[in-house]
Amino acid sequence: MASENGKQETSSTIKVKITKKYNVKPKKNIGKKECQLITFDLPYLGFFYNQKLLIYKGNGSDYEEMVGKLKDGLSRVLEEFYQLGGKLGRDDDGVFKVMYDDDMDGVEVLEAILDHDGNNDDGDNHDSMVANVDELASKEISFMKDLIPYNGILNLEGLHLPLLAIQLTKLRDGLAMGCAFNHAVLDGTSTWHFMSSWADICCGAPSISLPPFLDRTKARSTRVSLNIPDAPPQPESTTPTPLREKLFRFPETAIEKIKAALNSGKGDSIPFSTFQSLSTHIWRAITSARGLKPEEPTVFTIFVDCRKRVSPPMPDSYFGNLIQAVFTGTASGMVTGNPPEFAAGMIQAAIKAHDAAAIENRNKEFEGSPIIFQFKDAGMNCVAVGSSPRFKVYDVDFGFGKPEWVRSGTNNRFDGMVYLYPGKDGGKSIDVEISLEARAMEVLEKDNKFLLDGEVI
Repeated sequence: MASENGKQETSSTIKVKITKKYNVKPKKNIGKKECQLITFDLPYLGFFYNQKLLIYKGNGSDYEEMVGKLKDGLSRVLEEFYQLGGKLGRDDDGVFKVMYDDDMDGVEVLEAILDHDGNNDDGDNHDSMVANVDELASKEISFMKDLIPYNGILNLEGLHLPLLAIQLTKLRDGLAMGCAFNHAVLDGTSTWHFMSSWADICCGAPSISLPPFLDRTKARSTRVSLNIPDAPPQPESTTPTPLREKLFRFPETAIEKIKAALNSGKGDSIPFSTFQSLSTHIWRAITSARGLKPEEPTVFTIFVDCRKRVSPPMPDSYFGNLIQAVFTGTASGMVTGNPPEFAAGMIQAAIKAHDAAAIENRNKEFEGSPIIFQFKDAGMNCVAVGSSPRFKVYDVDFGFGKPEWVRSGTNNRFDGMVYLYPGKDGGKSIDVEISLEARAMEVLEKDNKFLLDGEVI
């Protein structure tokens, strides 16, 4: 967060200075709108804002020109995605909702510069700016955390804060776009639907090709009352020791090796998917790196998109959270001591079992005794997978080229949290962001059987 002099430190050698702060609203009046948060949304009120960082090279575009294009496109895309310009609210029964009114502030936008020693007050001396795109891309996300707003801000604070904050930081040769989305309002599918729609508008599209489906009550209409204290406890960390975050880049050759090896003896049974194969590879490697005793438990957690699993199915354009956490687990020795097909079979069975009936039962269970999830609820010695290599994050081109890097921020990271993204090289390559206790991460980095043909950053 900013200090009294307006500067933010990310390390001993990098500083971020906020130069402008303003709000962007829909270009046209929307009026007063309300939308009830539903059972799928509510468990995430106790998580932090979901953060994404996209780093772009300017490709000859001027920074001010880039920002102007982004601001204009944002005001236009918010005409459809106006909920992101609103706030959270509660009615007299304690039911949460998204509220929008033309008098609200809209999306918060910050502009910033990097400087080397904190003495580049006007930002005109580009030589003193500390990083270009390639230099930033080689850093751990903890080094870059202040390129993204709302660090450590709970989704519940959307009662008072904007539901979306964007920070545009000037680099020597480009721009870093840090976004913080209120995770009680939207999931990953909706996040990238918004981002791609915004990019299309900036590139000249006259309108959004796939408008968001905004009526959440079509997926679940049950009103759930929550009693939330004014100052809820912060989510608890699952480890008392510092975490390390690393990006493991698996090229298509590595992904094919992992999948082929797992399916080599599968026969006529349902083959393991790419996701199931890579998930098994990650679960086994992390469990081994942790050095757990054979009898100690380990849990694998997946956040499953339920759009096509609910009855009736919801469209891909459904805007909100339509995810549920799916769990499977066993003793650590069973995961590492058996062939990989054992763990893969557990993951495959858990995903297959999460059908419309299972989703309905989960919703009813929550509605009968609603709780706000915290990280510890992911399970003992867990490996939890979020995001998806199906999200076309490297297609988000605002008119000055595709992003050089896409990363998750420092929010909502805990020991065992994994984010999957498609690799920048395309094809079947996948980037795997992993957060682990430092000692386990050191072991994982040296595990050649885990990395295969990939690289670690």
